Amino acid sequence: MQFSSESVETLVEQFATLPGIGRKTARRLAAFILKQPRSSVEEMATALIAVKDKVLFCSICFNVADHDPCPVCTSDRRNQQTICVVEEPSDLMAIERTGGYTGAYHVLGGAISPLDGIGPEDLRIKELVARVAAPTDRPAVEEIILAVNPSVEGDTTAYYITQLLAPFKVQVTRLARGIPIGSDLEFTDEATLTRAIEARETV
Repeated sequence: MQFSSESVETLVEQFATLPGIGRKTARRLAAFILKQPRSSVEEMATALIAVKDKVLFCSICFNVADHDPCPVCTSDRRNQQTICVVEEPSDLMAIERTGGYTGAYHVLGGAISPLDGIGPEDLRIKELVARVAAPTDRPAVEEIILAVNPSVEGDTTAYYITQLLAPFKVQVTRLARGIPIGSDLEFTDEATLTRAIEARETV
C-alpha cells in the first residue's frame, strides 16, 4: 500500500531509513505528521535542523554537546582521573541516568566489527590512548572503565584497548557481568547498570 501523494511517500522513505523503523511504522509516522498542525511540524523541523547546526562533538570525550569542551569535561565536580569508555553517546546517557558515576567519559563511536568493516582506526581509540599517555594540564588518569556492550564486538574492542593500555600505569576495569550477554547498555535498567559499575572487574 502506498499513499497517493508523492510528498507523503518521500516522507515515508525518510522515516524508513531510521534505525528500527520498518515501512509499516514509517507509514504510521507519516500519517501522524499529516494530522498535526503546521506549527507542531515546524517545531519538529526546527529541532531537527538545530541538531545538525548546533550540536557538536566534545574535543576531549567526543560526547555530543552544545559547547566544546562539554559540561562533564569542564566540571570540577567530576573525577577526571577515572574515564568510563562507552561505544555511543546513548550509552553515556544511560550511565548518567543511574546517578552513581561521577567520573569522566570517552565515547568511541562504535565497536570493532570486522564483518561490518569497522576497525580500530575507525574508532576514537587513539584519542583515548592519548588521554592516558599525555594528560597535559589534567590530572593523570588512574582508571579506565570499559563500559562497552557485552557482545562479541564489545569483547573484541575491550581486549584491543586493554592491550594498548598495558604499557601505562593505569588500572583497566570492565563492568561486571550483571548485564546480559548480547544486550545494549542503552536499554539496561538503572539498577543493573549501577551494580555493574560498582562491581566492575579488573581486566
